[in-house]
Amino acid sequence: MDTGLAIFDLDGTLLYTAEDLGGAVDHALKVRGLPRHTTQEYVRMVGHGIRNLVTRALPEELRTDDRLIDEALVDFKSYYEAHIADTTVPYPGIVEIMDDLSAKGVKLAVASNKYQKGTEILIRKFFPSIDFVAILGNCERFPLKPDAAVVEYILDKAGVAREKAVMVGDSGSDIKTALNGHIRSVAVTWGYRDESALLEADTLAHTPAELRSALGL
Repeated sequence: MDTGLAIFDLDGTLLYTAEDLGGAVDHALKVRGLPRHTTQEYVRMVGHGIRNLVTRALPEELRTDDRLIDEALVDFKSYYEAHIADTTVPYPGIVEIMDDLSAKGVKLAVASNKYQKGTEILIRKFFPSIDFVAILGNCERFPLKPDAAVVEYILDKAGVAREKAVMVGDSGSDIKTALNGHIRSVAVTWGYRDESALLEADTLAHTPAELRSALGL
C-alpha cells in the first residue's frame, strides 16, 4: 500500500530504552529508600507516560501520594536526562528504514507518551538527519495515546490523506490510536508487549524486513 505519512511510536518501536528508563526510576526509588525493580518489570510499566511509570513503580500504599510522585518525577527526569542514552539504541534496521522512507518522500512523525523533552532529545540524537513533520511527546497540548488528537494534528500538518497514513507501534495503545484516528496500523513484535496484545493491528511486523514491506519499501 502506498504510504505518504508514517507516524512512529518511540519506546519499544524505534528505540530500545528500557534499561535507561528503569535506571532512572531505580534512582528515584533508591534515594527514598524504596524497593527497586528489574528491567523486565519496568518493561511492563512503560508506555503510559512517565508519571504513570513512576507511580506504578512505587509500593502500592504510596501510589496516591501526589507530593511524593511529584518529587520522585523531578529526580527521575534529572537522572534520566543525564543517562538517557547510556544503553538506549535503535532496533536493528530502524535507522536505515527511516532514512529510506525519508529518501522516498514519505513524511515522518513521532507520537510518543514519553515526556516531550525526553522524546526530542532521543529523536535528535539518533535520527539527526530526518526532517520530521512533528515530534510529539506527552505535553499539555495533547492527551496521551490512544486519544487520536495527535493523529489529527499530524495529518493536518503533513497535508496527507488519511488513507495514506500509517501508525507504527509496539503496543495496543498504538493500535487503538490508529483505530481512533481511522488510519492503518502496523505493530512491531520486538518491543515491550507480547504479540497477543497486538492482534488488532492491520499488519504485524516481526522483522525489519517485514516492516519495510508493510511500509512499501
